[in-house]
Amino acid sequence: MKAGVIVFPGSNCDRDLAVAFERAGAQVQMIWHKETELPSDLDIVGVPGGFSFGDYLRCGAIAAQSPITKSLIRHTERGGYAIGICNGFQVLTETGILPGALMRNTNLKFVCKPVGLKVENTDNAFLSGYELGQHIIVPVAHHDGNYIATDEKLAQLKAEGRVAFTYLDNPNGSTGDIAGVISKNRRVLGMMPHPERCVDEHHGGTDGVAMFRSLVDSVVAA
Repeated sequence: MKAGVIVFPGSNCDRDLAVAFERAGAQVQMIWHKETELPSDLDIVGVPGGFSFGDYLRCGAIAAQSPITKSLIRHTERGGYAIGICNGFQVLTETGILPGALMRNTNLKFVCKPVGLKVENTDNAFLSGYELGQHIIVPVAHHDGNYIATDEKLAQLKAEGRVAFTYLDNPNGSTGDIAGVISKNRRVLGMMPHPERCVDEHHGGTDGVAMFRSLVDSVVAA
């Protein structure tokens, strides 16, 4: 499986994401945000977490204007896989690839700690390695992780089984305790917690391993 990781100015989790893909068996290519086309042979594109453009003001909205994002949109429209983590989740909502928006945490404070998540859906390549309803621990680190959606959109997401994770103890005020959502075709995942930061015992936990392994296995088997 071939994975591409987009690099924005200020990104600090791009290499962590690349390592997570590689350990799961993927070949990884880093892609600078000013490129205008993604490599044509990619199976999945990773939009990493970190602080693109300094994380000063709607950094996800700024990153969404990068030249490479038009190619990212076309990739997902063709049915390609993509995962956006933290800042990357913001980019996916700002481009309209995923619904909703990420707003400032309700307590107006930066939150950085391990959090408990409940796996809400396993009917997709990202989460098939977990048990439905399983509780896992994944770190968060964000100031703008408050997921917002209209009541109508929230009802639609739930009805279509598109809530990927919910927080056990909501750290940012997200609507419906939502920590991650997936696209209607189940090929794009956006989430605020960082699974790439828990793929090694030295990270303090390995609950992110199942995500990357199940993703690679699913794509290779397809």
